[in-house]
Amino acid sequence: MTVTSPDFLAGLVNGAQADGITGFVAGAVVNNGDRILLLRRKPDDFMGGLWEIPSGKVEKGETILEALHRETTEETGLTIEAVNDYVGHFDYANSRGGTTRQFNFAVTVRTSEPVVLAEHDAHQWAHPGDLPPVSNAVRHLITR
Repeated sequence: MTVTSPDFLAGLVNGAQADGITGFVAGAVVNNGDRILLLRRKPDDFMGGLWEIPSGKVEKGETILEALHRETTEETGLTIEAVNDYVGHFDYANSRGGTTRQFNFAVTVRTSEPVVLAEHDAHQWAHPGDLPPVSNAVRHLITR
């Protein structure tokens, strides 16, 4: 079963719902050689100043993969060419007091430049061994 199959994706959602999770986010691990694209949250944002992978909320009526493509383009200006692998999930407390599950996928983009930011104040291509301030969950995701 491929990571883009409807059955695989439904299994992710069903598992999260069984765990009592109601908020879903799709995250993209974008590689450029041996570096990974990271975005810095604006200082006045929830978790301001923290670096993260491109990610965003799965909207009502949207699939995880639709959100993955949309959010990656919205946040970076980059277009996903291929979804290569499911690299795991992590849960976190969201700004509304609930728990969100972030589903993360390794992706290939058509071109890695230019990165055009809409919601973040900086980006960088970081080596997994030399990361800026990221959450423990993102660090584990990138360095595993």
